[in-house]
Amino acid sequence: MTPQVPSVLTELAGLLMKNAQPGVPDAERASDLGLSAMLLMVAGEIWDRQAEILVQENHAIRALIGAPGDDPSLRLSALQTENNRLREALIDAQAAAEAAGDVARQDAIWAELATSTERRRLAAAPV
Repeated sequence: MTPQVPSVLTELAGLLMKNAQPGVPDAERASDLGLSAMLLMVAGEIWDRQAEILVQENHAIRALIGAPGDDPSLRLSALQTENNRLREALIDAQAAAEAAGDVARQDAIWAELATSTERRRLAAAPV
């Protein structure tokens, strides 16, 4: 998720502290609380799915680039670090496929990127 869940939670904590202060206009408080509720729902959905998404993506990218191995840990931070590393390798693989004129490999990489985007779509997404 971009931004990452910890950043969203930090922002929500700030909004809650601000709105606990006296003198916040009712309209501003209502707006902040509505935004906070929405962000908490999104963060909850992402938190519930994030490990599965990263494991699926890491597996798919390893298959595309011919890299052996499994995820070293199921901690989100470790999965994200591995995902970042694999995505850098995927960029190199895409560039190599383009240079070699390997259209089938380029198509496979783009198909995974589209699937990756679909995996990350939120339930409440308008499209």
